[in-house]
Amino acid sequence: MNSRQRRGVILLLLSVLAALGAFAGVLSVVNDAESKVGPEVTAYELKSDVPPYTALNPGQFRRIGMPERWLSANAVTDLDDIRGKIAVTTLKKGSLLQSDMIVDQPALQPGEQEVAILIDAATGVAGKITPGARVNVYATFEGEREGDPDQSKIIVTDARVLDVGELTALQPGSNDRSRRPTDAVPITFALSTLDAQRLTYAESFAQRVRLALVAPGTDTAVPDKDRTYELAQDK
Repeated sequence: MNSRQRRGVILLLLSVLAALGAFAGVLSVVNDAESKVGPEVTAYELKSDVPPYTALNPGQFRRIGMPERWLSANAVTDLDDIRGKIAVTTLKKGSLLQSDMIVDQPALQPGEQEVAILIDAATGVAGKITPGARVNVYATFEGEREGDPDQSKIIVTDARVLDVGELTALQPGSNDRSRRPTDAVPITFALSTLDAQRLTYAESFAQRVRLALVAPGTDTAVPDKDRTYELAQDK
């Protein structure tokens, strides 16, 4: 082997060593990044907005992969977890599905339907109403014509509360044209068709809607003559 061939072999070996060194460096960087990011796990994001109290199904979600360390502890990683669940509040498109966004779908009795309305947090809930509670629903109305007395009416008796949502801000006009901005809570009831109509009418046209918590075992029947109150009739 002459000197030119020896120099060629040496240069070739140096090139191989340099390539190995570069490969080792890249591998080290990749391993370091993987050690910092961690293994990838499955998560689910919303394909589109989902209104509150809507029953959930797998078609509403898109499967994605993301590093486990970036995933919150309450993230849903298995769509079996949404079986029989409903959205607690509006779920926004692109949001990651988390367990605190969903609750069990309330069980309705035959003849009942699920109805949710916003109730003033200060005058109608005050932190005392919880799922499973029984309440009477009161509404106050202005007189139909000028000079007619205002009235307070018991709209629904013994309404069963299914769910109490999160506190939300009401803007003027969102629930009552004359109401100032305040806080409200969505309350979901299990009601008959007639009581559901009464409740939705009161939410739309009453000045105020209030809930009165009924003690367990209390007789909630109210005679028709006692369902309407006018100040002038109070002797």
